Amino acid sequence: MKALRHILAVAALALTVAPAAAETSAYGPQLEGFAYPYAVQRFDFESQGEKLSMAYMDVAPTGPANGRTAVLLHGKNFCAASWEQTIAALSKAGYRVVAPDQIGFCASTKPVHYQYSFQQLATNTHALLAQLGVQKPALIAHSTGGMLATRYALMFPDEVSGLVLVNPIGLEDWKARGVPYRTVDQWFQRELKLSAESVRAYEQATYYGGRWKPDYDKWVDMLAGLNKGPGHEIVAWNSALIYDMIFTQPVYYEFRDLKVPTTLMIGTADTTAIGGDIAPAEVKKRLGHYDVLGKEAAAMIPNGRLVEFPGLGHAPQMEEPERFHAELLKALAP
Repeated sequence: MKALRHILAVAALALTVAPAAAETSAYGPQLEGFAYPYAVQRFDFESQGEKLSMAYMDVAPTGPANGRTAVLLHGKNFCAASWEQTIAALSKAGYRVVAPDQIGFCASTKPVHYQYSFQQLATNTHALLAQLGVQKPALIAHSTGGMLATRYALMFPDEVSGLVLVNPIGLEDWKARGVPYRTVDQWFQRELKLSAESVRAYEQATYYGGRWKPDYDKWVDMLAGLNKGPGHEIVAWNSALIYDMIFTQPVYYEFRDLKVPTTLMIGTADTTAIGGDIAPAEVKKRLGHYDVLGKEAAAMIPNGRLVEFPGLGHAPQMEEPERFHAELLKALAP
């Protein structure tokens, strides 16, 4: 409790501090100071006794409107802003695009007390879309967003027109494969040490197969700057709670229950695996083989479709955006 009281005090102080200048790479606890590509709006609501604010972008079509809405769900180490190029491509193709930051992430509230579950995040997102009058959207989800989108489609199958999962994590159950459990406190201590250098090294090795483009530095700065700013501890605390959710709440066993048209878009060189850094060597070598996991998941999902990007990593939408978006628009076609 002492630690949580300290976190609460830090959070309260952080909210009174002016947003750090962008060049310092130290952003506010709700990512104040980082520029989003489109206007950020807010959905204020109450959940679990907490007053929360969910940031989102709602972008109108720039091409002839097709009457459809695409909802973009970000990953653990990403934000709604990371969908910048995909928002532009979908908007040009006539889609209304809604891209939220989930509670605990990026420009949204970081509560001190919150029972994270994919069901809760799906419920929050459903409430946002209801307020916006969005009906039967296509869900396009990346990384951890894929676990959330899967849960959303399982909870609201009649309210989703289609599901596109982009290198989703959760295509395997890491704990069942032998990855050791970390407590929330252990995750918290780990997240307190996050830096631009550690983020870049991890992403280069795991996401991009050792490759790096200068374009990726913007997203490293976003993540590291959020952690470095005045909300350092509350950001790390929420990150720890979210990692515990990811590790302990698999959707893997329910892929066969999906009832909506589902496309998996997989960069086959991805090696992302939660807890791989502490797994025994013999366990680690069996984890994160997306060239295999994508095929296995597509076979489990009723009428699942697989689109592979050989040699690309965890974020094909960033590595080869034109190729990715061409395939995405095909997947979304009625």
